[in-house]
Amino acid sequence: MQGIPRADAGADHPSSDRGTLGRFSAIGAVVCWSSGNVVVAQVDMGGLAIAFWRLVLGAVVYGTVLHLAGRRITWAQARLAFPVSVVFALELGVFFAALHHTSVANATTIGSLQTIVLMVVASVRFGERIGAWLVGVAVVAIGGVVVVMFGGGGDAGLHLRGDLLALGAMVLFSAYFVLVKDIRHRIDTFTLQTLTMAVGSVVLLPMAAIEAGRMVPDWPSGSQWGWLCLLLAVPGTGHFLMNWAHLHVSLSLAGMLTLAIPALSAFGAWLALDQGLAPVQVAGMVVVMASLLLVVRHDARLHASDGAIGD
Repeated sequence: MQGIPRADAGADHPSSDRGTLGRFSAIGAVVCWSSGNVVVAQVDMGGLAIAFWRLVLGAVVYGTVLHLAGRRITWAQARLAFPVSVVFALELGVFFAALHHTSVANATTIGSLQTIVLMVVASVRFGERIGAWLVGVAVVAIGGVVVVMFGGGGDAGLHLRGDLLALGAMVLFSAYFVLVKDIRHRIDTFTLQTLTMAVGSVVLLPMAAIEAGRMVPDWPSGSQWGWLCLLLAVPGTGHFLMNWAHLHVSLSLAGMLTLAIPALSAFGAWLALDQGLAPVQVAGMVVVMASLLLVVRHDARLHASDGAIGD
């Protein structure tokens, strides 16, 4: 049976411990991102303003820690991380713009197609073996995402402009994953995270300014800074965890795990925001989570068998 291969095919194989930590790190990332979606709903700010100020705050916090640790960012590192930073910021801007022109359900469902895109890229660019088994599980999981998003009566109508923007955001987020995967062996996670937020905030500033109708978005209030700190601590940490995981898990697995975000976000909204959940949506969540559990367990068995062969 073919499944998800080990990360960085053709390079030195990661140890079993690193593979296990990589899977846990990637799972932690999607949990953080899902929680972040619930937190964003609590912040009384425009979407692009939230993204911009979160990146500014992150650049200051991570940059300060990096400086106090006695480390310095080199021009070589900055050049290496520049494409990642630009693509990441553009993805945030385009996705928030999409939400102004289409439903959250449409945008989320279109975003789930990232899994298929990453499978193709993983096979062609990184030599990962993508068997029919994995594709089948991915299709079932995407079906579960659709049920979660529309099972509660979500707007399934066509919104051409917004849906095209959501498609663009999905492509950008896929490119972000691939670019990080490409450079992770040449730059450490903390430096990459710092540069991504610093450069990303500059890229995102014009979009946030247009949304706000002024040169710089309004300075957040005290309570808004509190929410921004929480966003940096939760979904921001999610990016840190996934960036670290990219060195130890396959691109296919990382892409598959993102399918948990809509299901976990819907569950979190029910838990924290008292948003309703229809029985069919719960069934969709079970399908998504069961599919991903199956994939993670299969990936763990592949690592274990590879380790046994190498001993």
